[in-house]
Amino acid sequence: MRILMVCLGNICRSPLAEGILRTKLDEQFHVDSAGTGPWHIGKAPDKRSISVAQKYGIDISTQRARQFSAKDFDDFDLILVMDASNYSDVLAMAQTENQQKKVRLILGDRDVPDPYFGEDDGFEEVYQLLQEATDEIVKELNSQ
Repeated sequence: MRILMVCLGNICRSPLAEGILRTKLDEQFHVDSAGTGPWHIGKAPDKRSISVAQKYGIDISTQRARQFSAKDFDDFDLILVMDASNYSDVLAMAQTENQQKKVRLILGDRDVPDPYFGEDDGFEEVYQLLQEATDEIVKELNSQ
């Protein structure tokens, strides 16, 4: 099973989601992340994301940002996006109904707020939201 986390720049929310989910799944699962925009390609996660992850014993410092591509529909079984804008951007690239069915909002009916332009405590809030969301994802995967 291959799971892709997607946010806007792939330096705040999706690297955290990737790191958190990786700690909860075994090696039969592959977890990665990407951004819908090109601004941070090749860069490490935001230092505030790295810091909040480290606070909980998760190292995301070696991750590098990349941009989502149409090929990701072939490479991943589940594509979890952080907000409605990411959802629209990813769906716009889907060419089949099967590809569309792979895409879901990670929180179901609401957005994970983008902490990039906010205060540092926004990263803590995002971490906690993603912690809960990934618990639900693991339950769902284990029930399949």
